[in-house]
Amino acid sequence: MRQICETLGFNKSTFYYQPKVDPSEDVLRDEIETLAARYPTYGYRRIRALLLRQGYTVGYKRVARLMREENLSVCVKRVCCQTTRSSETTGFRWVNRLESLEVSAPDQVWVGDITYVRLKGRFVYVALLMDVFTRMIRGWHLSQHLTHSLTLKPLEDALHQSGSPGVLPPEIRATL
Repeated sequence: MRQICETLGFNKSTFYYQPKVDPSEDVLRDEIETLAARYPTYGYRRIRALLLRQGYTVGYKRVARLMREENLSVCVKRVCCQTTRSSETTGFRWVNRLESLEVSAPDQVWVGDITYVRLKGRFVYVALLMDVFTRMIRGWHLSQHLTHSLTLKPLEDALHQSGSPGVLPPEIRATL
């Protein structure tokens, strides 16, 4: 046996190795299939909780592996936050004036956005101003309230960075 293994380039232990077969694996696999058929939206965490209630001692990694092997994994459908649609609230739809414009240089077109982040029962608002050509953030501002300064501060920062601070009209500068 030693000469055959040396000729083939195998270790002798590889020839004698027999993987351990757990007889409870088949029982567990059948139980997981039954539970997954009864609860098709349950993932490995919930299936494991059901198995624990039934008296099985099993870890979540094992349940996840068995579900993956049997192709019982559940696709997670992420819920997207609802966005505001101006046409629904005002009846007017804003026209996209940049649709036909070819952006070919930095600082030619800037776009802005306001979003929020939920932190322990309250919201923090973030306003961003981005250069379309370079995809660089030109200005941003963080605030606990939706105010004029939240939207105008990133614009002022971007204008100061670009070297043309006098572009803002006086009435807007007065609100900052």
